[in-house]
Amino acid sequence: MDVYLIDGTYELFRHYFAVPKTTDADGNEIAAVRGVLASVLSLLEKGTTHLGVATDHVVESFRNDLYANYKTGEGVPADLMSQFNLLEEGLQAMGVVVWPMIEFEADDALAAAAVLAANDTSVDKVIICTPDKDLSQCVVSDKIVQLDRRKNEIRNAEGIFTKYGVKPVSIPDYLALVGDTSDGYPGLPGWGAKGASSVLSVYPHLEDIPRDPKEWAASIRGSAKLAEALFKAWDDVLLYRKLATLRTDAPVFTNVEELRWTGPGAAFEAFCGRLKTPYLFKKTMAVTKSS
Repeated sequence: MDVYLIDGTYELFRHYFAVPKTTDADGNEIAAVRGVLASVLSLLEKGTTHLGVATDHVVESFRNDLYANYKTGEGVPADLMSQFNLLEEGLQAMGVVVWPMIEFEADDALAAAAVLAANDTSVDKVIICTPDKDLSQCVVSDKIVQLDRRKNEIRNAEGIFTKYGVKPVSIPDYLALVGDTSDGYPGLPGWGAKGASSVLSVYPHLEDIPRDPKEWAASIRGSAKLAEALFKAWDDVLLYRKLATLRTDAPVFTNVEELRWTGPGAAFEAFCGRLKTPYLFKKTMAVTKSS
């Protein structure tokens, strides 16, 4: 079997900015939630049997205690934030397993679920549905892959190397060097994507990089300047890597069969009525009957 793990936070943001706004009878914004549920339904229509969705129930996480400038919910539109709880409610009514993260982030839940699912001998492939570069570190050969559903692109370990110039295990080190503006940490001055990939393709982890730039591989250009910037900010870059490293101990499931979709719950019809999407209920019931 294949297991699909969906980044609910990414999907909610994506649909919020992609679809026209719509409100329920009480004036609450619902368009993004409708879009995400329809997207999940499309997977079920294609025969997906096992799936789970991770969300950021709150934006802040344990990483905010590690780094003061780490991302927060500041600046997120109120009518987007209000849809997180609604999405979680809708997924549960739909019968889909959802992991609302508070201490951890949604990405941590996806990483933890990917490891657990891949360790189950009954699972052929784990598909992490998000283009988020953080999740690239979870990719393992052809067993755990990353799917960008918007572009319909699947990346295995070879695909990650093609895109970033480093292996999946080096992604946290890569992000520590180049930074991640969406998460709020800057990376190091002078370290761009090209420099980081040229170094980490030879020395996979920060600790592997020689202190003396004269010992660096001849193929790495500007080694003296790169080394100076790296070791001058050594403590900072280690912190950035810690922020970029996904936790695999987030609470998700104990048995992969918990992810099997068996149809919507009794509350789903009413929920679809609230979203003004009776067609969503009908189509979901049709999938239930055919599965």
